[in-house]
Amino acid sequence: MPPTLRTPRLLLDAYRPDDEESFVALFQDRRVSRWMGDGPAAEAADRALFGRIFSTVYAGDLFDVWAVRRGGLLVGHAEIKRTEEVDGHEIVYALGPDVWGSGLGTELAEALVSYGFESLGLTEVHATVAAQNKASLRLLGKIGFEHARDIVEDDGSLTRVLTRCLPVRS
Repeated sequence: MPPTLRTPRLLLDAYRPDDEESFVALFQDRRVSRWMGDGPAAEAADRALFGRIFSTVYAGDLFDVWAVRRGGLLVGHAEIKRTEEVDGHEIVYALGPDVWGSGLGTELAEALVSYGFESLGLTEVHATVAAQNKASLRLLGKIGFEHARDIVEDDGSLTRVLTRCLPVRS
C-alpha cells in the first residue's frame, strides 16, 4: 500500500473498494481519458483496471498508486512507477475537470516529484505527455521539468518525455 501524502489541499491515499464508481467516472470522462494511455477505454476495461490496483499492484507491492482526494471526495488519480519507456521513474496523474484551473494539478505534481526525490531517493523524475496536451506541458514546465526527447507513437502522434532533476545542493 502506498504511504499517505498530504498537500495543503489534497490527500493522496490508497484506493478503497468503495472508490470504484468515482474511479470509473474519472476514467470514463473523455476530457480526462483522452490524455491517458491509449485514450478512452470501455467501462468494463476501467473496472478491470480498478480491480488490478488491488489484485496486482497493491498485492504485489509493484509501485505507488493513489486516490487523490479533496474534502473527502475522489478528484483524481496519481502514480509513480519505474517504466522502460523513460528508463526511470515516471509520474502519472489525472484530475477531474471540475477542479481544473485551480492549481491542484501543480500541487499534485509537486507532491509526486517530492515523494520521488525524498522518499524513493531518485535523482530524476520523468513524465510523458501527449504533445497536444498543452495544459500539462505548461504545468510541468512551470515546476521545472524540461523536454528530454520525443517518442513517435504508432499512429504518428508525438509524446514528449520531460525530466526534472534533483537540484544540486551546494
